[in-house]
Amino acid sequence: MAGADLVIRHGDVVDGTGDEPRRADVAITGDRIVAVTDRYDGTGHREIDAEGRVVTPGFVDIHTHLDAQLAWDPLPTSSCWHGVTSAVLGNCGVTFAPVADGGAEFLAEMMESVEDIPRRAILEGMPWDWRTYGEYLAWIDRIPKGINVGGMVGHCAVRLAAMGERGMDETPSSEPDIAAMCELVDEALTAGALGFSTSRTLLHVVPDGRQVPGTFADETELLAFGDVLGRHGKGIFEAAARLGERDRDLSKTRAEMAWMGELSRRSGRPVSFGLVQSNRRPELYRQVIELARAENDKGAVVRPQTTARGIGVLYNLANRTPWDGNPSWRELRALDLAGRLAAIADPDHRARLVAEGDQKMSMGPDEVFVLPEGDARYDCLPEDSLAAVATARGVSPAEAFIDLAIETGGAVNLNYPILNQSFEAVQEMLDDPVVTLGLADAGAHVGQIMDSSQPTYFLTHWVRDRRRWTLAEAVRRLTSDTADLFGIAERGRLVAGNRADVNVIDLENLRLPQPEFVNDLPNGAGRYIQQASGYDYTIVNGSVFMDHGEHTGSLAGATLRS
Repeated sequence: MAGADLVIRHGDVVDGTGDEPRRADVAITGDRIVAVTDRYDGTGHREIDAEGRVVTPGFVDIHTHLDAQLAWDPLPTSSCWHGVTSAVLGNCGVTFAPVADGGAEFLAEMMESVEDIPRRAILEGMPWDWRTYGEYLAWIDRIPKGINVGGMVGHCAVRLAAMGERGMDETPSSEPDIAAMCELVDEALTAGALGFSTSRTLLHVVPDGRQVPGTFADETELLAFGDVLGRHGKGIFEAAARLGERDRDLSKTRAEMAWMGELSRRSGRPVSFGLVQSNRRPELYRQVIELARAENDKGAVVRPQTTARGIGVLYNLANRTPWDGNPSWRELRALDLAGRLAAIADPDHRARLVAEGDQKMSMGPDEVFVLPEGDARYDCLPEDSLAAVATARGVSPAEAFIDLAIETGGAVNLNYPILNQSFEAVQEMLDDPVVTLGLADAGAHVGQIMDSSQPTYFLTHWVRDRRRWTLAEAVRRLTSDTADLFGIAERGRLVAGNRADVNVIDLENLRLPQPEFVNDLPNGAGRYIQQASGYDYTIVNGSVFMDHGEHTGSLAGATLRS
């Protein structure tokens, strides 16, 4: 048998189809898998011994906002540390193309307002040498990248490019407006956009407080975009949907689900939207899933996507704390981490911080949880609440945080879960075959959350430790299910002929350390990162990209087109 460029031998291959693991060799030549076989008789120019390791397809992350980060971080971190080999940009309607003359600053300000990505970093880190979505994809083609990336064209940018300031209006668009927008969407899909995305949630606003363009678009406008997808016979429609807002009778939620179902049936294309549980409406997620099933029973393909854990705001001495509304705590923000550690250790300064902290905290101490040292845990056990930790130490919550910060050199994190607060609800959602795994939000809310580590958490907490799902099902969720939904061809399965995106994982030793706050964005802006250990190798398009958590120098990522 002829040789291959790379042979991964003796691994437990979990191929992404849902089939059970089998001991096999994987042979790769160029950027393609050439064999997955019990024994590969040829030799490899390079060989990896995967004895005792799990070999999987590279993970496909369908909900990221890495749109800007790729300009200055080609790996991109933190996704590269968690087995992600393909990522989808352009979610929630906020994209950087198409763009009218002079429109770059507004798009950057909107991305900062919606996704907490610094405006200056966006404007100074990207060339902005495009107008159309196709020209934007050509820029993606040109830049070096460690993983594969593709994107959807966003409603916000389309509306502004076609309508200018009128695109912000709440009044319905005219027929000429819709025709102009559809022309832009048609151009994007022709160029290879993976679909179209929109934002309808009232939480997404521009800096002056108005909702982002397209929030109030009527069904005529939305269905017209679906018709463009239908004419192309490709692409997905993704939405930050308006669910449960001021409708205890579910009338508005039913209407939202109805247009998504109609769009899917009319276009023949899938629709995906974010779904999370909230203690404010604890039953809403279950009701939405039932509505999605009802639409699918009538011929639609409507897939909610959710996360594998709670979505929580992080607090850390190096960034923000729950006491920053107090004067002495606010003064800490002018200092670097070393200065903050010195200040909280000073007896007089400490006394002021404790006194103010005991008077005012931005949430109850029983609502925020200490992430214990060691592997990061997000199960929010009662004994990990700041209130319980403070009681166990015999001090106030503010003083407990100060002590923990000193003891850990500022590394301690507090987690304030705001969505998917119930792990039982997360489990129920992921049990349902209509729900897909998404919403990791890599690249977004960089100073608030760190959820791009979702694959590692899913594999450790739910699969290895709790054995809630089989490894085969978990890998399918992370690979072929997401790739198929977003029309990402030749990826997500370890089969001959597919692109060679592969992970070699030491599952028993897979670990998720604490998030860290670092100041490594352009202009020194800060963000949370989170690494992992246990990924022996991550291979992208046949080239070893990450080797035991370290970048090899390879940047073999490709642009994903529909």
